[in-house]
Amino acid sequence: MLRALDVRDRARRRFRRGIFLLPSLFTVANMFCGYACVVYAMRGEFETAAPFIGIAIVLDMLDGRIARLTGTSSDFGVQFDSLADVISFGIAPAILCFAWGLAPLGRLGWAAGFLFLTATAMRLARFNVQSATADKRYFVGMPSPAAASVPAATVFAFPEGLHDFGGALPALAIVLIPALLMVSTIRYVSFKDIDLRRPRAYRNVILVAAGFVAVVSYPRIMLAAMAYGYLVGGPIGSVVARVRRRRSPAETDVVDQGDSADAAQRTATGG
Repeated sequence: MLRALDVRDRARRRFRRGIFLLPSLFTVANMFCGYACVVYAMRGEFETAAPFIGIAIVLDMLDGRIARLTGTSSDFGVQFDSLADVISFGIAPAILCFAWGLAPLGRLGWAAGFLFLTATAMRLARFNVQSATADKRYFVGMPSPAAASVPAATVFAFPEGLHDFGGALPALAIVLIPALLMVSTIRYVSFKDIDLRRPRAYRNVILVAAGFVAVVSYPRIMLAAMAYGYLVGGPIGSVVARVRRRRSPAETDVVDQGDSADAAQRTATGG
């Protein structure tokens, strides 16, 4: 009897260690994708290098969700994930974009790539510090995976590369604009509040399925549209929120004036 219990206990501990190992395996796979992207970019195989960043984004989404679902979240996992993200979403897209279009700009090109890498590291550090108190519905600043998707989707859509100084100038915007948005305070929707267990969650499933079909059918166009759509979504949402805040006091004043006029009329008529 005791021997059987001991065997069960050992099996349970092994299973628990396996569960703890599972999220880290996804993080290692994420890091490998960043490394592979760098290798292929240095060889000039941009059409092969760029999709590795997209795969890394999917793996980065999965490792956190798996850790939460299995109750295996840990401080080690958080730090390990951030270090992997610096490689996959900082170093990899910076080198990819440099080899693809920033190289003709010389020092200006590698300086722009380094600024992207620096912004990624700062964005991840700020996320780790503020994650405990931040609103889970939004990211403060553009998240690093989304920022990395902008140069990755652009390179995947136009894998021929840029080969002269004038033609390479647009590549500066491809890395500098996401870099600035990462260290900004503009809010981006996180999509973490989507609950597939709700009664009408089938709509979300249908939308995801439709998006998947669109990406498979037209990968270059759809991936670029999704990357740039999310990039401009934050600033547009910020402008809309400011306009609404400015209108609210004015609408309140109109309502107050209307209520005062009604009160005066009721007083004059003895109502």
